[in-house]
Amino acid sequence: MKKKNQILLPKILLMATATVFLLSCNTGSKSSETSASKEDQTESNVETTPDFQISLAQWSLYRSFFGGAIQDWQEFGRMLMESPDDLLKGELDPVDFPAIAAGYGIHSIELVNTFYFSKAYDQAYWNGFKQKCEEAGVTVGLIMCDALGNLGDSDPEARMAAVENHHQWVDVAKFLGAHSIRVNAAGQGTPEEVATNAVDGLSKLGEYGASKGINIIVENHGGYSSDGKWLAGVMAKVGKDNVGTLPDFGNFCIEMGPEGCVNEYDRYQGIAELMPYAKGVSAKSHEFDENGNEVNSDFLRIMKIVKESGFRGYVGIEYEGSQLSEDEGIKATKALLEKVFKEL
Repeated sequence: MKKKNQILLPKILLMATATVFLLSCNTGSKSSETSASKEDQTESNVETTPDFQISLAQWSLYRSFFGGAIQDWQEFGRMLMESPDDLLKGELDPVDFPAIAAGYGIHSIELVNTFYFSKAYDQAYWNGFKQKCEEAGVTVGLIMCDALGNLGDSDPEARMAAVENHHQWVDVAKFLGAHSIRVNAAGQGTPEEVATNAVDGLSKLGEYGASKGINIIVENHGGYSSDGKWLAGVMAKVGKDNVGTLPDFGNFCIEMGPEGCVNEYDRYQGIAELMPYAKGVSAKSHEFDENGNEVNSDFLRIMKIVKESGFRGYVGIEYEGSQLSEDEGIKATKALLEKVFKEL
């Protein structure tokens, strides 16, 4: 079957890339995320509260790993298949991410598989990475998985290949002590057709995840998945305890046009619809005003929705702005979350 996956992967990558990159990682289920130890909660008064803690999504530093912004996503996808390590031209090395996060006073990280695409089956690498986590006092919360195929693919063979392509990342997540992998519910066809296929793909992957004690969580990440009602409906039909969502504050563009989003879902409604299934939360940020507030998303309003849903656990910083440097953007997002946590 691995041979079949290798044949199908270049074909499905192009379809996945169009959706995955349209707009742009503590263990166990949602309930276990709330059980951070007293030692963890008191380690840093500014990082933690009784209800919420801060994690750092690796994508916040993608320019520093890749050596700049990605200009051509098709070329990026081709290189990812042919020579993924050649994409890592930046000043930072992904293996050092645990120490980088600790430098911000953050002790839970969210990995992105595209920074480690050649390392999926390299156990020696993951042994070393786990050691670096332990040395930095950092845990892995989840792994964001892209470019592995569409779990809602209309072709049953391609859909099953996508499911199997995710298996190794479930295994890596298990080894690193993560609670989840984040996946994409993309496909071709009408909303109803893609929903039916996504339910099938997520259910099959959910079964494998359950066998390893890993959650399979879907982010609103472009296309139909950015329709909160649609994605909540898919979750309801899957009906598995370990299949849930990763609500993102900003990824609610259903359709992009040449000059930007032409069909955007209401982010506050969408987050409210996705929170009943949430096993993590992604605090997407771009730009900030003079008071340190994110200009596109009302963080306080969103976090009130998050808290009212009953969710307790990690909120991940995912900075994607351009006005501030990545370093400054991470710090600004962290400061805003800390302020909001105090106001809740």
